[in-house]
Amino acid sequence: MSSNSILPFHEIVEAEGHLIDSHIMERIFDSVVECQGRFDVQEFHIGRTNADPSRLRLRVEAPSGELMNKMLVQLLGLGCTPVEGGDAEWKSAGKDCCAPEDFYSTTNHRTMVRHQGRWIDVDRQRMDAAIVLENGRASCRKLRDVKKGDAIVAGMRGIRVIPESKERDRLSFAFMSNGISSERQVETAVRQTAQLLRQAVQQGQRIVAVAGPVVIHTGGAKALGELIGGGWVHALLAGNALAVHDIESALLGTSLGVRTADGRLEDHGHRNHMRAINAVYHAGGIRQAVESGRLKTGVMYECVKKGIPFVLAGSLRDDGPLPDTVTDMNRAQDLYAEQLVGAGVVLCLGSMLHSIAVGNMSPSWVKIVCVDINPAVATKVSDRGTGQAIGVVTDVGLFLELLSRELGKR
Repeated sequence: MSSNSILPFHEIVEAEGHLIDSHIMERIFDSVVECQGRFDVQEFHIGRTNADPSRLRLRVEAPSGELMNKMLVQLLGLGCTPVEGGDAEWKSAGKDCCAPEDFYSTTNHRTMVRHQGRWIDVDRQRMDAAIVLENGRASCRKLRDVKKGDAIVAGMRGIRVIPESKERDRLSFAFMSNGISSERQVETAVRQTAQLLRQAVQQGQRIVAVAGPVVIHTGGAKALGELIGGGWVHALLAGNALAVHDIESALLGTSLGVRTADGRLEDHGHRNHMRAINAVYHAGGIRQAVESGRLKTGVMYECVKKGIPFVLAGSLRDDGPLPDTVTDMNRAQDLYAEQLVGAGVVLCLGSMLHSIAVGNMSPSWVKIVCVDINPAVATKVSDRGTGQAIGVVTDVGLFLELLSRELGKR
C-alpha cells in the first residue's frame, strides 16, 4: 500500500514464523488498515520447508499517536516487534496487587522481553498477567500476586510475542486446524488424539485431564480409570462433583441417583451422593478411603493407586463438599496452575467452566482437545483466548471408551 503523502507517525516492525500458513500476514495487514494506517513491505522472505520460517519487515504509518499505539498493540500480539524498540521499560509496583497503569497484559503466546540489550524468555507463560523481573529472570504473575516494589513491564517497547503456528504437515493431525464440528468422525478424532498422547509421552510431556461429572453420568468412569491406570493421564483437574459422583458410583452403583447399570432411577437415589460424601468423611479423605479398602474402583481410586495428583476445586453449589475439595478459589487456581507446568496435552472432558479456566492458564503451545456433546462449550473455550483449543462434539463417555481402546492396542 502506498501514497504520496506520509502520515506523521511511523514505525518499522519485523515478524518471523509461518506467516502464510497461519494466515498471520493477512491479519497484520488488516490490523494496519483497521487503525487507519498504511503499510509498506520492505522485505519478505518465504520459508520453503516445514522448518524454515518466513520473515517480514514492514514500515507502518498512522495518522495519530493514539492510533499508532493501538496498531502496535494489535501487531505485537501477531508477532510484530518494533525494530528500534530498545529495552523493555520497567516500573515499580506502588503497592500490593497494583501494577503500573500502563503495564503490559500478557497473551498466552510465547513471549520475550529485552533487558540490558538481550532478549530473555518469559517463564510461566499465561494470558492476563503482568511480567515481573526478579534476579534477572522474567515471569508472568497474576495481579493478585504482585507485591509492592516488583519491577513490572510497562508500555509496548522491548516485547516480542511469538504466536503459535498452524501445523504445516497437512497430512497428519488435520483436525487440529478444522475448528469445531459435530460432523467430524469420532473415530478419526480419537485416533489422532491418541497419537497426540503417544507423542507427549515420548517427549516427556505431561497429559492433564480436566473432567466434569458428565464423565460419570455417561459411563466414562471405567475408561478414564483405564487411561489413568495405563499411564496416559498425569494429573486430574476437576470440581467437587466429579469426585462425589465417581465415589457414589463406586460405592452405591448410581450417579445422581440413577443406576449406572440400567439407567433407571434408584429409590431414594437422590440421597446417594450425600451418603458417598459421608462415607469419605468417615474414612478421613479419599486416599484413606482407598487405603482402608472402602473405595475399590473408579476414577479417584485409580488416581490414588497410581499416585496421580488431583485437584478438586470447590464452588458455591457444592454439597458437602468432600474433605479433599479446595474451597479457597485463589488456592485452587494456584494448584491447577502447578499441575499444568510441563503439560503437552490437555484433555477437557465435559466441563465448561473448568475448561475455560485451564485454557486461561495454559500457554498457546499446549494442545487442548475439548470434548463435549454441546458444540458451544468448545466455542466458548476458544473465544476466550484459547485459540489452540479444538472441539470434538460427541458423547464424552463414548469418546473415552474409544480412546482407551485405541491406546490399549499397544
